[in-house]
Amino acid sequence: MGKKVLIIQGHPDSQSFNHALHQAYKSGALKAGAEVKEIFVGDLDFNLNLQFGYRKRTELEPCLLESQEKIRWADHIVCIHPVWWGAVPAVLKGFFDRVLLPGFAFKKREGSLWWDKFLSGKTAHIISTMDQPSWYYRLFYGAPTDKALKKLTFEFCGIKPVKITHIGPVRMSADAFRAKWLQKVEKMGSGL
Repeated sequence: MGKKVLIIQGHPDSQSFNHALHQAYKSGALKAGAEVKEIFVGDLDFNLNLQFGYRKRTELEPCLLESQEKIRWADHIVCIHPVWWGAVPAVLKGFFDRVLLPGFAFKKREGSLWWDKFLSGKTAHIISTMDQPSWYYRLFYGAPTDKALKKLTFEFCGIKPVKITHIGPVRMSADAFRAKWLQKVEKMGSGL
């Protein structure tokens, strides 16, 4: 049996290049014999806000309960998203706020600053698109989404190692640039 791969699509526009990258990765993973499940965050119907923080429980919508089951099932999680204003799209941030809850993804230890990581044993790959060269994003901005998603989200919950691939600049890119990246991303999926 192949690896169990979950692809989380964080771009709300189904016509975006991010969705083409999603299909390329999925194609490669299926060729490698992986089982693939998907979450299209933009298609989910849920309240983006963790309304009461952690003070009071906000009941999860059925689509978020199903998403938790997919995360629990997966060996490897691939998150594909654009970088907007130095962050992930609001719908993706809201998704993680609502799904990666105490008791599911982690648990703070009583009387301690430390926590238990409930998603250990899983790996991840973040594929992000941007409208600037990736070296500029890293050098001048410090790659804030990498820190937020890799360190403060996935690794916080025990998911590691987490690989990161930046693709940019996408805006005004030629068809050849996009075709090359679709091939690379399909190869990443087939390399599982």
